[in-house]
Amino acid sequence: MKINTGLSETDRKKIANGLSQLLADTYTLYLKTHNFHWNVTGPYFKTLHLQFEEEYLELATAVDLIAERIRALGFPAPGSYQQFIKLSSIQEETKVPPYEKMIAQLIQDHEQVVRTAREVFLISDQTQDEVTNSLLSDRMNIHEKTAWMLRSLLA
Repeated sequence: MKINTGLSETDRKKIANGLSQLLADTYTLYLKTHNFHWNVTGPYFKTLHLQFEEEYLELATAVDLIAERIRALGFPAPGSYQQFIKLSSIQEETKVPPYEKMIAQLIQDHEQVVRTAREVFLISDQTQDEVTNSLLSDRMNIHEKTAWMLRSLLA
């Protein structure tokens, strides 16, 4: 059945493409954060282990929300590592850096997710897609707050 929610197919596709990039960034950040949760060591092990767990659980919920919005717009959500690698602006970490570098990477990555969300927001705002705007606003708020909290660990 044809979608008739007041957004043209062209606009829905532009938004879905942007959300696909956000989904890839978010999933890559989820995987990296989970990796760091498993592998963190050092004097702040317990604090970071628990904080990283809290963060990856939140990201797991976020990927579902973003993917479901893409589907609601009428397009398939990317769901493979190969697709995520192509779409993501977040670099994978294949080594186990010291905890300070883990924190620094996660700060940069959360800020990158905010930048990606802002780019999509420009598109969704022009088309008056308030549902996507709300999702993006919530995501930017969470990532900015997480980056601030992580930055505070390095102060």
